[in-house]
Amino acid sequence: MALIGLGSSKPKSGATADPTGLIKDGSDQTFKADVIDVSMETPVLVDFWAPWCGPCRTLTPTLEKVVRAANGKIRLVKINIDEHPAIAGQLRVQSIPAVFAFDKGRPVDGFMGAQPESQIKALVDRLVGAQPAGVDELLAAAKESLDLGDLGGAAQSYAQAASLDPENPKALAGLARVYVMGGELEKAQEILATIPKAKAKDSDVISVQAQIDLILDVAEAGDAAALAETLADAPEDLAARFELAKAHIAAGDFEGAVEHLLFIIKTDRTWQEDAARKQLLKVFDAAGPMAEVTRQGRRKLSAILFS
Repeated sequence: MALIGLGSSKPKSGATADPTGLIKDGSDQTFKADVIDVSMETPVLVDFWAPWCGPCRTLTPTLEKVVRAANGKIRLVKINIDEHPAIAGQLRVQSIPAVFAFDKGRPVDGFMGAQPESQIKALVDRLVGAQPAGVDELLAAAKESLDLGDLGGAAQSYAQAASLDPENPKALAGLARVYVMGGELEKAQEILATIPKAKAKDSDVISVQAQIDLILDVAEAGDAAALAETLADAPEDLAARFELAKAHIAAGDFEGAVEHLLFIIKTDRTWQEDAARKQLLKVFDAAGPMAEVTRQGRRKLSAILFS
């Protein structure tokens, strides 16, 4: 696609200047000089945005951070499509934020919508010919994507890590976790089954398996509101309290579940053949050893057991 700037006049006053010279506000009029000409020597990211676009306010600072971190290997041009719609029209931008990567005068890559920093960095690395990320970097990028709810980005990074190290338990467990979050338990179990027994004790593997076990265990949990009403009248009804804990787990409220399970253990440590303690340990495994609910819950459990 050949894009030609509409002239050589300067952008409207008010455009901000970046002291590094790596980031600038562009316009339809200066597009050829800012993007086409510069990209003949250095790749350029073009960020199409507008003041009313919420995701743009999140994405643009991340783009700026990644571009600055590249130390001059790439540049960023930001174009307000409300004031400068022509180039965006030529590129058929239908929604924003929209980012196009230019190299040697032509658009070669890009994306639409807000993206995590890891995905933007991966795009920049492709453009500047950086060395491919290693397993640890890919796992960190995958976790970042997962924390942001970007299941597709997480799956891609975990899969890439697994391709580099096919028996890596954290890569495989991460991929299984993505399937769990997407509701595909069978797929998750298939992936976990490929992990060598010698590596099955990895904390991430244990956590994902515990998540699956919990999901299956609470699949028929009772109604939380009705169970809460039962406990309001009979707080010592441990069976109802145990069912309410399961209802909290089904809703993803591990903290609420832990409090009810601890209450049962404090009231009757051996109730139903130690059912509350066993369920509590599953919750800790599913949340992971470093989760606050696990750390706080284990402290409270120890206080009960050794009081």
